[in-house]
Amino acid sequence: MIRTLLLITLGLTGSWLAPAWADSGAKLKVVTTYSILYDIVSNVGGERVEIHSLAPVGSNPHEYDPLPLDVQKTSDADLVFYNGLNLEAGNAWFDKLLRTAGKSGENAPVFRLSAGVTPQYLTSSGHEGSEDPHAWLDVRNGMQYARNAQAALSQIDPANAATYQANAAAYIEQLQQLHSKALADFAQIPAARRYLVTSEGAFKYFCAAYGFEAGYIWEINAENQGTPQQVIALLGQLKQRQVSALFVETSVDPRSMQMVARESGIAIAGTLFTDSLGLPGTPGDSYVGMLTSNFETILASLR
Repeated sequence: MIRTLLLITLGLTGSWLAPAWADSGAKLKVVTTYSILYDIVSNVGGERVEIHSLAPVGSNPHEYDPLPLDVQKTSDADLVFYNGLNLEAGNAWFDKLLRTAGKSGENAPVFRLSAGVTPQYLTSSGHEGSEDPHAWLDVRNGMQYARNAQAALSQIDPANAATYQANAAAYIEQLQQLHSKALADFAQIPAARRYLVTSEGAFKYFCAAYGFEAGYIWEINAENQGTPQQVIALLGQLKQRQVSALFVETSVDPRSMQMVARESGIAIAGTLFTDSLGLPGTPGDSYVGMLTSNFETILASLR
Protein backbone atom coordinates (compact mmCIF):
# COMPACT_ATOMS: atom_id res chain seq x y z
CA MET A 1 0.00 0.00 0.00
CA ILE A 2 1.40 3.39 -0.98
CA ARG A 3 2.09 5.42 2.11
CA THR A 4 0.18 8.70 2.41
CA LEU A 5 1.70 11.92 3.65
CA LEU A 6 -0.74 13.64 5.98
CA LEU A 7 -1.02 17.33 6.78
CA ILE A 8 2.04 18.70 8.55
CA THR A 9 0.00 19.22 11.73
CA LEU A 10 -0.76 15.48 11.87
CA GLY A 11 2.74 14.22 11.10
CA LEU A 12 3.56 11.14 9.00
CA THR A 13 1.86 7.76 9.03
CA GLY A 14 3.59 4.46 9.54
CA SER A 15 6.62 3.47 11.58
CA TRP A 16 9.35 4.08 9.03
CA LEU A 17 12.46 5.47 10.72
CA ALA A 18 15.04 8.01 9.60
CA PRO A 19 17.91 6.25 7.79
CA ALA A 20 21.25 5.86 9.47
CA TRP A 21 22.94 8.38 7.19
CA ALA A 22 20.60 11.21 8.26
CA ASP A 23 23.30 12.93 10.32
CA SER A 24 26.19 12.10 7.99
CA GLY A 25 25.85 15.08 5.65
CA ALA A 26 25.14 12.90 2.61
CA LYS A 27 22.46 14.15 0.26
CA LEU A 28 19.05 12.54 0.25
CA LYS A 29 18.37 10.50 -2.88
CA VAL A 30 14.91 11.57 -4.00
CA VAL A 31 12.67 10.46 -6.88
CA THR A 32 9.67 12.46 -8.13
CA THR A 33 7.18 11.23 -10.69
CA TYR A 34 7.33 14.29 -12.97
CA SER A 35 9.09 17.60 -13.50
CA ILE A 36 6.76 19.91 -11.56
CA LEU A 37 7.22 17.93 -8.36
CA TYR A 38 10.96 17.87 -9.09
CA ASP A 39 11.06 21.66 -8.97
CA ILE A 40 8.90 22.03 -5.86
CA VAL A 41 10.97 19.49 -3.91
CA SER A 42 14.18 21.07 -5.20
CA ASN A 43 13.14 24.41 -3.76
CA VAL A 44 12.34 22.90 -0.37
CA GLY A 45 15.25 20.48 -0.21
CA GLY A 46 17.87 22.81 -1.63
CA GLU A 47 21.40 21.46 -1.55
CA ARG A 48 20.38 18.63 0.78
CA VAL A 49 18.68 16.63 -2.00
CA GLU A 50 19.69 14.86 -5.19
CA ILE A 51 16.56 14.37 -7.33
CA HIS A 52 15.64 12.18 -10.27
CA SER A 53 12.40 12.91 -12.15
CA LEU A 54 10.74 9.89 -13.72
CA ALA A 55 8.63 11.44 -16.49
CA PRO A 56 11.01 13.91 -18.21
CA VAL A 57 10.19 17.47 -19.25
CA GLY A 58 7.60 17.54 -22.02
CA SER A 59 6.26 14.05 -21.39
CA ASN A 60 2.88 12.87 -20.15
CA PRO A 61 2.93 11.64 -16.52
CA HIS A 62 -0.58 10.17 -16.86
CA GLU A 63 0.80 7.23 -18.83
CA TYR A 64 4.57 6.95 -18.53
CA ASP A 65 6.70 3.92 -19.44
CA PRO A 66 9.56 3.77 -16.91
CA LEU A 67 13.07 3.04 -18.14
CA PRO A 68 15.55 0.66 -16.46
CA LEU A 69 17.30 3.74 -15.04
CA ASP A 70 14.02 4.80 -13.40
CA VAL A 71 13.70 1.42 -11.71
CA GLN A 72 17.26 1.67 -10.39
CA LYS A 73 16.84 5.24 -9.15
CA THR A 74 13.57 4.35 -7.43
CA SER A 75 15.12 1.28 -5.82
CA ASP A 76 18.01 3.38 -4.50
CA ALA A 77 15.85 6.33 -3.39
CA ASP A 78 15.59 7.40 0.23
CA LEU A 79 12.33 9.13 -0.57
CA VAL A 80 9.80 8.96 -3.43
CA PHE A 81 7.25 11.73 -4.06
CA TYR A 82 4.18 11.34 -6.26
CA ASN A 83 1.20 13.57 -7.01
CA GLY A 84 -1.70 11.21 -6.42
CA LEU A 85 -5.28 12.18 -7.32
CA ASN A 86 -5.05 9.54 -10.08
CA LEU A 87 -2.30 11.33 -12.02
CA GLU A 88 0.04 8.35 -12.12
CA ALA A 89 -2.74 5.78 -12.53
CA GLY A 90 -2.56 5.27 -16.31
CA ASN A 91 -1.80 1.59 -16.98
CA ALA A 92 -0.95 1.44 -13.25
CA TRP A 93 2.60 2.39 -14.27
CA PHE A 94 3.58 3.89 -10.94
CA ASP A 95 2.29 1.01 -8.82
CA LYS A 96 4.12 -1.45 -11.09
CA LEU A 97 7.31 0.58 -10.80
CA LEU A 98 7.13 0.61 -7.00
CA ARG A 99 6.68 -3.15 -6.88
CA THR A 100 9.56 -3.74 -9.28
CA ALA A 101 11.82 -1.36 -7.33
CA GLY A 102 10.93 -2.83 -3.94
CA LYS A 103 9.18 0.30 -2.73
CA SER A 104 5.62 -1.00 -2.39
CA GLY A 105 5.58 -2.09 1.26
CA GLU A 106 3.34 -0.49 3.85
CA ASN A 107 6.23 1.42 5.40
CA ALA A 108 8.03 2.32 2.18
CA PRO A 109 9.21 5.97 2.01
CA VAL A 110 6.66 6.94 -0.67
CA PHE A 111 4.69 10.15 -0.13
CA ARG A 112 1.75 11.85 -1.82
CA LEU A 113 2.40 15.57 -2.22
CA SER A 114 -1.27 16.38 -2.85
CA ALA A 115 -2.28 15.27 0.66
CA GLY A 116 -4.52 17.91 2.22
CA VAL A 117 -5.73 19.30 -1.11
CA THR A 118 -9.49 19.55 -1.66
CA PRO A 119 -10.02 17.62 -4.91
CA GLN A 120 -11.99 18.57 -7.99
CA TYR A 121 -13.79 15.70 -9.72
CA LEU A 122 -14.17 14.48 -13.30
CA THR A 123 -17.58 14.23 -14.94
CA SER A 124 -17.00 12.72 -18.40
CA SER A 125 -18.17 9.23 -19.33
CA GLY A 126 -15.88 6.57 -17.95
CA HIS A 127 -14.30 8.94 -15.44
CA GLU A 128 -17.33 10.06 -13.40
CA GLY A 129 -16.41 10.77 -9.80
CA SER A 130 -12.68 10.28 -10.27
CA GLU A 131 -10.37 12.88 -8.78
CA ASP A 132 -8.91 15.46 -11.13
CA PRO A 133 -5.12 15.31 -10.63
CA HIS A 134 -4.15 18.83 -11.79
CA ALA A 135 -4.24 20.44 -8.36
CA TRP A 136 -0.92 22.28 -8.84
CA LEU A 137 -2.53 24.73 -11.30
CA ASP A 138 -4.03 26.49 -8.25
CA VAL A 139 -1.03 28.17 -6.63
CA ARG A 140 -2.48 27.62 -3.16
CA ASN A 141 -2.22 23.88 -3.73
CA GLY A 142 1.39 24.33 -4.77
CA MET A 143 1.94 25.84 -1.33
CA GLN A 144 0.44 22.72 0.22
CA TYR A 145 2.75 20.54 -1.87
CA ALA A 146 5.70 22.51 -0.48
CA ARG A 147 4.48 22.06 3.10
CA ASN A 148 4.13 18.33 2.54
CA ALA A 149 7.61 18.12 1.05
CA GLN A 150 8.99 19.96 4.07
CA ALA A 151 7.22 17.59 6.46
CA ALA A 152 8.56 14.47 4.74
CA LEU A 153 12.12 15.74 4.39
CA SER A 154 12.19 16.90 8.01
CA GLN A 155 10.83 13.59 9.22
CA ILE A 156 13.59 11.51 7.63
CA ASP A 157 16.37 14.09 8.04
CA PRO A 158 15.60 15.87 11.33
CA ALA A 159 19.11 17.22 11.64
CA ASN A 160 18.33 19.54 8.74
CA ALA A 161 14.70 20.28 9.58
CA ALA A 162 15.45 23.98 10.18
CA THR A 163 16.90 24.24 6.67
CA TYR A 164 13.83 22.64 5.11
CA GLN A 165 11.56 24.90 7.14
CA ALA A 166 13.41 28.05 6.04
CA ASN A 167 13.48 26.95 2.40
CA ALA A 168 9.77 26.10 2.43
CA ALA A 169 8.83 29.38 4.11
CA ALA A 170 10.73 31.44 1.50
CA TYR A 171 9.27 29.41 -1.36
CA ILE A 172 5.71 29.59 -0.03
CA GLU A 173 6.05 33.37 0.31
CA GLN A 174 7.09 33.54 -3.36
CA LEU A 175 4.05 31.46 -4.31
CA GLN A 176 1.76 33.61 -2.17
CA GLN A 177 2.94 36.73 -3.98
CA LEU A 178 2.28 35.03 -7.32
CA HIS A 179 -1.23 34.05 -6.20
CA SER A 180 -2.03 37.58 -4.99
CA LYS A 181 -0.81 39.09 -8.25
CA ALA A 182 -2.91 36.63 -10.26
CA LEU A 183 -6.04 37.59 -8.35
CA ALA A 184 -5.41 41.28 -9.00
CA ASP A 185 -4.53 40.80 -12.66
CA PHE A 186 -7.45 38.53 -13.52
CA ALA A 187 -9.85 41.03 -11.97
CA GLN A 188 -9.16 43.11 -15.10
CA ILE A 189 -10.85 40.49 -17.31
CA PRO A 190 -14.63 40.99 -17.66
CA ALA A 191 -16.67 38.08 -16.31
CA ALA A 192 -18.14 37.33 -19.75
CA ARG A 193 -14.64 36.75 -21.14
CA ARG A 194 -13.47 34.39 -18.39
CA TYR A 195 -14.01 31.24 -20.44
CA LEU A 196 -10.76 29.28 -20.75
CA VAL A 197 -10.74 26.82 -23.67
CA THR A 198 -7.95 24.23 -23.73
CA SER A 199 -7.35 20.80 -25.25
CA GLU A 200 -7.37 18.85 -21.97
CA GLY A 201 -9.72 19.93 -19.19
CA ALA A 202 -6.81 20.35 -16.81
CA PHE A 203 -7.74 23.81 -15.53
CA LYS A 204 -10.59 23.07 -13.10
CA TYR A 205 -8.47 23.99 -10.08
CA PHE A 206 -7.22 27.12 -11.82
CA CYS A 207 -10.73 28.15 -12.83
CA ALA A 208 -12.11 27.62 -9.32
CA ALA A 209 -9.29 29.67 -7.81
CA TYR A 210 -9.41 32.61 -10.22
CA GLY A 211 -13.03 32.88 -11.30
CA PHE A 212 -12.98 31.27 -14.75
CA GLU A 213 -15.13 28.67 -16.48
CA ALA A 214 -13.42 25.76 -18.21
CA GLY A 215 -14.02 24.61 -21.78
CA TYR A 216 -12.09 21.72 -23.33
CA ILE A 217 -12.01 19.05 -26.01
CA TRP A 218 -11.40 16.13 -23.63
CA GLU A 219 -11.50 16.13 -19.86
CA ILE A 220 -8.35 14.19 -19.02
CA ASN A 221 -5.49 12.71 -21.04
CA ALA A 222 -6.39 9.16 -22.04
CA GLU A 223 -6.35 6.89 -25.07
CA ASN A 224 -9.62 8.29 -26.43
CA GLN A 225 -8.70 11.97 -26.53
CA GLY A 226 -9.38 14.32 -29.43
CA THR A 227 -12.14 12.19 -30.95
CA PRO A 228 -14.44 13.70 -33.62
CA GLN A 229 -17.31 13.58 -31.14
CA GLN A 230 -15.32 15.56 -28.58
CA VAL A 231 -14.34 18.19 -31.17
CA ILE A 232 -17.94 18.53 -32.36
CA ALA A 233 -19.18 18.92 -28.79
CA LEU A 234 -16.76 21.76 -28.10
CA LEU A 235 -17.63 23.50 -31.38
CA GLY A 236 -21.26 23.46 -30.29
CA GLN A 237 -20.35 25.08 -26.98
CA LEU A 238 -18.29 27.76 -28.70
CA LYS A 239 -21.26 28.79 -30.84
CA GLN A 240 -23.14 29.64 -27.66
CA ARG A 241 -20.36 31.74 -26.15
CA GLN A 242 -18.43 34.87 -26.99
CA VAL A 243 -15.02 33.24 -27.14
CA SER A 244 -12.08 35.28 -28.37
CA ALA A 245 -9.17 32.89 -27.82
CA LEU A 246 -8.23 29.22 -27.69
CA PHE A 247 -5.22 27.72 -25.92
CA VAL A 248 -3.16 24.60 -26.45
CA GLU A 249 -0.94 22.92 -23.88
CA THR A 250 2.72 22.11 -24.26
CA SER A 251 2.32 18.44 -23.33
CA VAL A 252 -0.47 17.49 -25.80
CA ASP A 253 -0.74 17.06 -29.56
CA PRO A 254 -1.95 20.44 -30.90
CA ARG A 255 -3.80 19.02 -33.91
CA SER A 256 -7.18 18.67 -32.22
CA MET A 257 -7.17 22.32 -31.11
CA GLN A 258 -5.93 23.38 -34.53
CA MET A 259 -8.99 21.67 -36.00
CA VAL A 260 -11.24 23.51 -33.55
CA ALA A 261 -9.57 26.78 -34.53
CA ARG A 262 -10.14 26.13 -38.24
CA GLU A 263 -13.77 25.12 -37.81
CA SER A 264 -14.69 27.89 -35.37
CA GLY A 265 -12.62 30.73 -36.81
CA ILE A 266 -11.24 31.44 -33.34
CA ALA A 267 -7.48 31.81 -33.13
CA ILE A 268 -5.16 29.87 -30.86
CA ALA A 269 -3.84 32.71 -28.74
CA GLY A 270 -1.07 30.95 -26.90
CA THR A 271 0.45 27.88 -25.29
CA LEU A 272 -0.07 26.89 -21.66
CA PHE A 273 1.86 24.59 -19.35
CA THR A 274 -0.05 21.83 -17.57
CA ASP A 275 1.61 18.45 -16.92
CA SER A 276 5.23 19.45 -17.41
CA LEU A 277 7.71 22.26 -16.99
CA GLY A 278 9.25 23.89 -20.04
CA LEU A 279 12.71 23.05 -21.33
CA PRO A 280 15.67 24.52 -19.41
CA GLY A 281 16.26 28.14 -20.27
CA THR A 282 12.65 28.81 -21.29
CA PRO A 283 10.15 30.93 -19.29
CA GLY A 284 8.38 27.80 -18.04
CA ASP A 285 11.40 25.90 -16.76
CA SER A 286 10.28 26.16 -13.11
CA TYR A 287 6.96 25.83 -11.29
CA VAL A 288 6.84 29.58 -10.63
CA GLY A 289 7.94 30.24 -14.21
CA MET A 290 5.32 28.00 -15.82
CA LEU A 291 2.52 29.51 -13.75
CA THR A 292 3.74 33.04 -14.46
CA SER A 293 3.85 32.25 -18.17
CA ASN A 294 0.33 30.80 -18.04
CA PHE A 295 -1.05 33.78 -16.18
CA GLU A 296 0.55 36.29 -18.52
CA THR A 297 -0.65 34.43 -21.62
CA ILE A 298 -4.23 34.18 -20.36
CA LEU A 299 -4.34 37.79 -19.22
CA ALA A 300 -2.96 39.15 -22.50
CA SER A 301 -5.39 37.05 -24.57
CA LEU A 302 -8.64 37.55 -22.65
CA ARG A 303 -8.36 41.02 -21.13
